[in-house]
Amino acid sequence: MLEFRRITLGDRDKVNTALRYSDFMGCEYSFANNLAWCRLADSKICFYKDFYIVCAFGGEDGVPTFVLPSGKGDYRDVFDEMKRFSQNMGCPLQLCGVTESSLKMLEELFHGGFTKELDRDGCDYIYRRTDLAEFAGKKFHQKRNHLARFNRLDSEFSLIEEKDFDDCISFITDEYNNKYPYGTEHSAVAEQYAVNTYFSNFNELGLKGGIIRIGGKIAAVTLGERLNSNTFCVHIEKADRQYEGIYTGICNNFVKACTDGFEYINREEDLGIEGLRKSKLSYHPAFLLNKYIVKFK
Repeated sequence: MLEFRRITLGDRDKVNTALRYSDFMGCEYSFANNLAWCRLADSKICFYKDFYIVCAFGGEDGVPTFVLPSGKGDYRDVFDEMKRFSQNMGCPLQLCGVTESSLKMLEELFHGGFTKELDRDGCDYIYRRTDLAEFAGKKFHQKRNHLARFNRLDSEFSLIEEKDFDDCISFITDEYNNKYPYGTEHSAVAEQYAVNTYFSNFNELGLKGGIIRIGGKIAAVTLGERLNSNTFCVHIEKADRQYEGIYTGICNNFVKACTDGFEYINREEDLGIEGLRKSKLSYHPAFLLNKYIVKFK
């Protein structure tokens, strides 16, 4: 029987071995994300042979929801174990974040023994690195205008160093407090925990980050990491909107400074938030990494 527990920093090397083997592009296949966001949906982990498994136990429907395991071995074998676990919990096996390539594998193994539903709010936005670094061509005319306005600011971009951690946390905390003044929004609390986790383990997680200062004060913060063999993933991007073009500026400067050698940039999902969706689409993704909710019959 699968035995789930909280993820710890000590799991890093074993988890990364499985993630590197599978080389998936989805943002959930990141040890840093798994460690930082475990509180959002009460996610726990386990290992089965050479597979790494994540399961969320805090969904609204109360059904444990698995992420497709990463690693190597017999997928039918690990799915039998996951089905057995779900049945003992009194529910059918359910998965989230299943991409179209993984759906093909499931079809070959289980021949339609499940239903699938597109999770549009959970689809990742994938961009060409060159697009975000150069903003070339007619479709990026508006972004070039935003960048020109940003460049007129008396600003300074630099890479995040250990001496910057506390200032970055304080900046992001202030952003959350302005958005959630009573501090009761569960997702905001979980996000603040994630931010503290990222910065408390910045070097151990292999993160890279960038900051923009204006008048000596932080006006934007971003950070991310290598996700797979050809993709860099941006986990956080926060900026003070009073400065025109600041979001375009932090995006462009960070991509140019920290993502050389990657073909794609994963800027994660929009969570169904209208303003966030509009913003992510405005950067003209190369494609959406479609993800599905899969429920076994």
